[in-house]
Amino acid sequence: MLPAKSIAEIPTAVSTLSWLRTPLQLARKKLQQREDQVFLALALVIGALTGLAVVAFILLTERMGMRIYPPGSAAWRRVSFPIAGSLIIGYLLYRYFPYARGSGVPQTKAALYAQEGRILLRTVLGKFFCTSATLASGIPLGREGPSVQVGAGIASVLGRRLGLSQEKVKALIPVGAAAAIAAAFNTPLAAVLFALEEIVGDLHAPVLGSVVLASATSWSVLRLLLGNNPLFKVPQYQLVHPAEFAIYAVLGVTGGLVSVAFTKFLLAMRARFLRLPKKTAWLQPAVGGLVVGLLGWAVPQVLGVGYGYVGDALNGKMALELMALLVVLKLIAVTTSYASGNAGGIFGPALFIGAMLGGSVGTLAHRLFPDYTASPGAYALVGMGTAFAGIVRAPMTSVLMIFEMTQDYAVIVPLMISNLVSLFISSRLQRTPIYEALAIQDGVHLPSAESPWEILLYVRNPCQRNPAGA
Repeated sequence: MLPAKSIAEIPTAVSTLSWLRTPLQLARKKLQQREDQVFLALALVIGALTGLAVVAFILLTERMGMRIYPPGSAAWRRVSFPIAGSLIIGYLLYRYFPYARGSGVPQTKAALYAQEGRILLRTVLGKFFCTSATLASGIPLGREGPSVQVGAGIASVLGRRLGLSQEKVKALIPVGAAAAIAAAFNTPLAAVLFALEEIVGDLHAPVLGSVVLASATSWSVLRLLLGNNPLFKVPQYQLVHPAEFAIYAVLGVTGGLVSVAFTKFLLAMRARFLRLPKKTAWLQPAVGGLVVGLLGWAVPQVLGVGYGYVGDALNGKMALELMALLVVLKLIAVTTSYASGNAGGIFGPALFIGAMLGGSVGTLAHRLFPDYTASPGAYALVGMGTAFAGIVRAPMTSVLMIFEMTQDYAVIVPLMISNLVSLFISSRLQRTPIYEALAIQDGVHLPSAESPWEILLYVRNPCQRNPAGA
């Protein structure tokens, strides 16, 4: 039984809490009444926070990677760390962060269209730390897709904590996604286009102003903290002869076929893993780690996202045989590690595979027609956009992204030719885009170019591991 004094103090404590709660409720009510006015200000905050998160993502992944793989490290590290890392992270994903698997783009679209804009803070934190550890261990997935989910998650958490309406919270999802891409790739214009082209599916979306503002803010944070360093240092491009356009068309055909192979192999592998007993989900990522470790032991360039090797290909410093080999090995390593349930995206791997494919085609063309072709690096650059357009199915974003990386108008026409050919072939041979196909495997039918954006069907899949856990 409470003392009389304690009982007497209860009304005082309650009144104090009520006194504190009242101003907060009034502030939230005023905020709800002025949602439209504060939306742009909130876009600034989301852009700044997402920019900080992406910078931390970059630094954490790179610092951890340098400690795990110091220069001249022994070969056993290339086998053991991908296995150990994927095993540990696989357990954490299974036990604590089930929605942090995979890329992050399907989850973001699912949150927008199927989950009322809800992305939990726990998912944001799990995505950040688990993906950082996964990539640092050598798993060859990308950080850009996870950054999209982190940025969208920051936007979702802020919007819900401020008591915004459901529609306003959903409208913040592409704002956070654009901010993430702007900082991850150092391409603010392409980030805006990606958010509208891929996440929203409407280039005339009413959130355009907020998306632009968040993208510019995030990009400014990146430049302030890490400097104005491009993701890749690319030599000036020159068109040597109009006959090169035919070679770029051939590159588009090759890129389209490789994109289809990538998508179909990933989906087939993932379907097999999804059919396994659910209790083995924590162990499955180690299968991908084993494949990566064995391939990395034989060919170290397979490990990690490999942007350094992409830079070598862009500057013509890689042999034809190695680039052609890396197209095959990287495709196997990426699809297996992704399908098995590791945390990481496919943006970076798509650019890597495209650079190696383009470099291979360019080197071969330069050997056969040295007087009519540019350096192999130019083809590696166009190949990056070609693979991105074929795999991700965002051709306009691809063209603008490569242009922002090079600041060279001469690259646009070859990019458009190769991208359109790649997109045509991939869309004919693989009807469902990769992100929609991944979501369908998890029982979420997302809107796509083939279906009206207003229609959304959510179904349960008997082999579902977690909703939109692509």
